[in-house]
Order: sequence, then C-alpha cells, then structure tokens
Amino acid sequence: MKRKPDWIKIKIQGAQTTKGVVKALKTNNLTTVCHEANCPNRMECYEAGTATFMIMGNHCTRNCKFCNVTTRKPLPLDPEEPKHVAEAVKELGIQHAVITSVDRDDLEDEGANHFADVCRQVKEMNPDVTVELLIPDFHAKEELLDIVLASKPDVLNHNVETVPEFFEEICPQSNFEDSIHVLEYAKEKGFVTKSGMMVGFGETPEMVYNVMKRLREVGVDMLTIGQYLQPSKEHIEVVEYVHPDQFAEYKERGLEMGFKRVESSPFVRSSYHAEALVEEGAVEAE
Repeated sequence: MKRKPDWIKIKIQGAQTTKGVVKALKTNNLTTVCHEANCPNRMECYEAGTATFMIMGNHCTRNCKFCNVTTRKPLPLDPEEPKHVAEAVKELGIQHAVITSVDRDDLEDEGANHFADVCRQVKEMNPDVTVELLIPDFHAKEELLDIVLASKPDVLNHNVETVPEFFEEICPQSNFEDSIHVLEYAKEKGFVTKSGMMVGFGETPEMVYNVMKRLREVGVDMLTIGQYLQPSKEHIEVVEYVHPDQFAEYKERGLEMGFKRVESSPFVRSSYHAEALVEEGAVEAE
C-alpha cells in the first residue's frame, strides 16, 4: 500500500456517548455504514450521538472495488427493521437521520419499498427529525425512484463515487449517467439533492471539476469530496493522497459553481456533518 502522509491521521475518541450509540444499535439489531465501511469518522460521529443506519442487511449484490461492505448473497429483509430504525433514532435523540443501504439487485423492487417504509416510520415516530436518504441508483428506474420519493425524505442523497473515466474499473456494475439521472429526477420532483465522490484514484483536478459541473447542471444542492482509503489489499490501490490544499480548492470552486454547501477534506464522507444542514437551516422538517 502507498505510504500515508502526515495529514492522514485520525484522532481516536471513545467515552460514554460512543458506548451508548453502540448499545442502542445492538439493542435494535441494526447495522451502520460507519462500521461496515470502516469509516474514519465513526468515533467522532458516535461521540456526537449520530450514526448512519445501513438497512437491508450487510451483504451487497454489487462488487465495487473501493467498498469494504461484503459482496455476498443477501438475507431476506427484516420486516421489523423500519420500526427498529425509528426507535433507535428516538432513543439516540438524533435530529437529522441519515439512512443508506447495500445494493439489493436480488429484489424485484431493489429495496425501494423497504427504503420508503423506513423513512415513513422514522418520520411518524420522530416528527421533528429530518431524514436524509442515501440511496443506490435503482438502475435509474423512475418507477422505483417514485416509491422512495413518495416517503418525502428531506434530503435525497446519491453518490456518483468517482469520475466517469474510472467508473468501469471502480464501479463495474454501475453507470455514471444512471447516477446523474437519479439526482436530476429527484431535483425535478422538487427535492433537496446531495452527492459525493472520492478522490485519490489518479483523477486530475479537471476531471473532478467536470463532475462538479455535471452535478450543478442537474441542480445538485450539496457535495461531499473525500480521500479514498484502501480498506484492504484486495481493494483497488490508492494512487494519490490528495493534499488538503487541493481539497480546499475543490470547496472554493464548488461554492463558486453554486453548490449551497460543500464538504471537502481528506476524511469527509457522504454523511459527514450531515446534521449541520439542520443546524444551519438548509433543511427543515415538514
């Protein structure tokens, strides 16, 4: 693996709040992408009393070369999961709930109805909480997107992950234009939209700027950019550890392009500081 520079350091945090989050997750038999994807910010987020729930199991039907989530035949859906997520949100006092999932290409609806049920039950049990859904592409099928959007998430998040030039290698079962269509469709329906990508695969700044321009063309409101960190020797290697100054440049250019908010630094992930949207008034619960 490529040697990490000094700026790729993680401050280890722990204490009682983290234990409380872990306990609540175990009690409700829930999974977080924080743990499954080995997120570098998970202790910070747990200390803040937040977590990104990963629904529909922890086995994914796709095999993206950057992702630490296990690719394996998934188990049947848990019909009690929507209720358990809603209860965990209430127990943890979460004000902005982020919910994501593995890809479930094995299901006829690819999990769209389950996503919608989770969103509805979280909102019903926690009427003052805003909900951000970080969804897969659903193969850009509008009838499936309609099911999810009918649950009225406050933020519709879908990651483009990387530049289109690298999609075939890094996300072989996905398509860049499908991802763009997901975001465009949600914006056309009037939703607040958000996307994210990783850098460090060998892309040039110009490639990143082109993705940012494409996202703004379809009205994406918020953007996250973070450093790819290789989870294991079996995953695609890091080509470059992008300097913090370049991340700062991406943020500056993104705001100039018209994004309402840009989070751009080495440890940024798609749900990092998502709760700040509520605190800054960018999103309000209905």
